[in-house]
Amino acid sequence: MFVGEYIAKLDTKGRVIFPAPLKRQIPEAELQQAFVVKRDIYEKCLLLYPMSEWQYQTAILKKKLNPFNKKHAEFLREYYRGTAEINFDGSFRLLIPKRLLEFVNVDKDLVFAGQEGKIEIWAKEVYESKQADNEDFANLANEILGGDFGFYNQD
Repeated sequence: MFVGEYIAKLDTKGRVIFPAPLKRQIPEAELQQAFVVKRDIYEKCLLLYPMSEWQYQTAILKKKLNPFNKKHAEFLREYYRGTAEINFDGSFRLLIPKRLLEFVNVDKDLVFAGQEGKIEIWAKEVYESKQADNEDFANLANEILGGDFGFYNQD
């Protein structure tokens, strides 16, 4: 699980220094492996997966989808569209493909936002505009969780 949100700046070549607090949350062995970046399905942001999490996510898809089913094949095509394998350089910068930066309309400032198993990458202005107020978030939590937090009701 990744924790925190961090603002970063793109340099003129489209590279970004990966936030040190997020780097510390990644096991050393995984830092040496490639990461996968892809477009989000629901929002104008990118998702950055460590390779182990990406493999876990694709294993879930393989169990649920049949590539010989036309609708499943269409879904898979769109799901994998806009994906790229990226690596850290020696200065722990990421070079995010230009087409993906254009998809999220990043000009200079972006936000890395920690999530369960992945990191969202947003244009700073878009990320800030998506913030719900406390009452809206409380209503959403109630709608989704229904006040039933099962782990609190254990005997």
